[in-house]
Amino acid sequence: MSNNQENLGSFFKENTNLLREYFETRLKIYRLRAVRLLSKSAGYFLWIMISLFLLFLFIIFLGVVLSLWFSQITGSFIAGFSITTGIIFIVIILLALFRKSLFVNPVIRTFISQSEETADDEN
Repeated sequence: MSNNQENLGSFFKENTNLLREYFETRLKIYRLRAVRLLSKSAGYFLWIMISLFLLFLFIIFLGVVLSLWFSQITGSFIAGFSITTGIIFIVIILLALFRKSLFVNPVIRTFISQSEETADDEN
């Protein structure tokens, strides 16, 4: 009996170290996955912010050019800028009406596909 207890004790000692190493390794893997996810998210966020800023500048300059063009056609700055303001207002209304199909649903689909790709990469 004493020999069996010694063998059992050494078995637990050896496996305790292996188990500790296993959990440390799993913890490192989870940390690396979190860092990868965080860095990917930060990169996408930065890209979106820069893209939105550039789009904002483009829309501003397009509005000014369109307003000046309509002003030249109508012969009045007020009419030209009013027409451009009306066009922008109509675009804003259309974007608000179709926000689900244009923005919400594509973003949801993108998040789902990204999470599926991440799960496939991990496996």
